[in-house]
Amino acid sequence: MNDELEDFVRDLQDRIDEDVLQTYGRAAYARWREPRFVGSMDAPDGRGRVTGTCGDTMEIFLRFRNGRVEAATFMTDGCGSSIICGSFAAELARGKTPEELIDVTGERLLDCIGGLPEAERHCAFLAAAALREALEDCMKQAHETRTF
Repeated sequence: MNDELEDFVRDLQDRIDEDVLQTYGRAAYARWREPRFVGSMDAPDGRGRVTGTCGDTMEIFLRFRNGRVEAATFMTDGCGSSIICGSFAAELARGKTPEELIDVTGERLLDCIGGLPEAERHCAFLAAAALREALEDCMKQAHETRTF
């Protein structure tokens, strides 16, 4: 009986994985299975937190070194698409100057991911907005302390 249950669960997981792969594509599927850059950051240079109309909240943390993003992480209480988008936003932020960060838009995230279903595209814009807020927070702190 135990083997039958294990076979059923394995088959069900395989069907779920295949459905997600077909719906979201290879890049999103891989990031859904193993998101990168997840977590908060101690003493970030900037932090952006945005809650979307869907109710998901995205936070992005940035640390700069020599005028470039040395580290970027994210946290979300949202769905799988929010996790995928936060992970890609943090990845795209790494190594960028503040000027280059402006180019990390929702559309650019969707291009990197390979798209999302229409009902979930807003997650990319949520991640981009959180990234923009984190950059604005960095700029504000740098202006106040005259460092950057």
